[in-house]
Amino acid sequence: MSTVTQSAKREHRVTTRSLQRRKGKAEAFSMLTAYDHVFSRIFDEAGIDVLLVGDSVGNTVQGEDSTLPVTLDEIVYHSRMVSRGARRALVVGDMPFGSYQVSPEEGVRNAIRLVKDGGVAAVKLEGGRNVKETIERIVAAEIPVMAHVGLTPQAIHRMGGYRVQGRGETGREQVIADALAVEAAGAFAVVLEGVPADLAKEITEMLAIPTIGIGAGVDCDGQVLVLHDLLGLTDWTPSFAKQYANLGALASQAARAYADDVAQRKFPGDEHSFS
Repeated sequence: MSTVTQSAKREHRVTTRSLQRRKGKAEAFSMLTAYDHVFSRIFDEAGIDVLLVGDSVGNTVQGEDSTLPVTLDEIVYHSRMVSRGARRALVVGDMPFGSYQVSPEEGVRNAIRLVKDGGVAAVKLEGGRNVKETIERIVAAEIPVMAHVGLTPQAIHRMGGYRVQGRGETGREQVIADALAVEAAGAFAVVLEGVPADLAKEITEMLAIPTIGIGAGVDCDGQVLVLHDLLGLTDWTPSFAKQYANLGALASQAARAYADDVAQRKFPGDEHSFS
């Protein structure tokens, strides 16, 4: 058993406070997306610290071109399954596009629903200075908020695609201002996506709350990956992601072997049949 798994089994349930205590520690904490009970249980038992029910479900599970079509009902549905499978990990529910942009009041209402109906312990929303009041209001409703700045997929149309953010003096200042704003609003952590590694390091050292990197270098307090990238379940893996297994190839191999056995009447055998 790995050192990480051994220490994870000794640790009590991960909370927003326990993550904040790990800020700046030598061992960064891990976060993975999960969308169902099976992977939630597997990742939880493996010692993953945070499970994110991401709106990336639109790309990875639903086959959409972006996260924008994902609905709150769908996030609640997947959150309920993930929450049932997690015994130790902190479960965070993504707030999908349209669930908090209209008004802070609507953001609070939908965050409450994610907690009550989805069973999550915290919510995540994208944006910086523009969502400061919304974060403040959700935190005031006793719901922890994980922020998300830099490359924010829900703003794909404004950004003109999935482009690295924070390049150039003006770009750096904007990402820094957004990170400071979400910290001031009461976020317990912030995802830094698609920003230069040196900028992510600067922000990590600047903030008192943990940073979680994805395409942001090694100096963040935590790292997050999408499970389909981790396990080789997509046709293409982003350059910032690492494939740790190729389950897609194994699944294809198993399906071909099954189809061959059926065609040749090798399955089911006597041991799979009733007398």
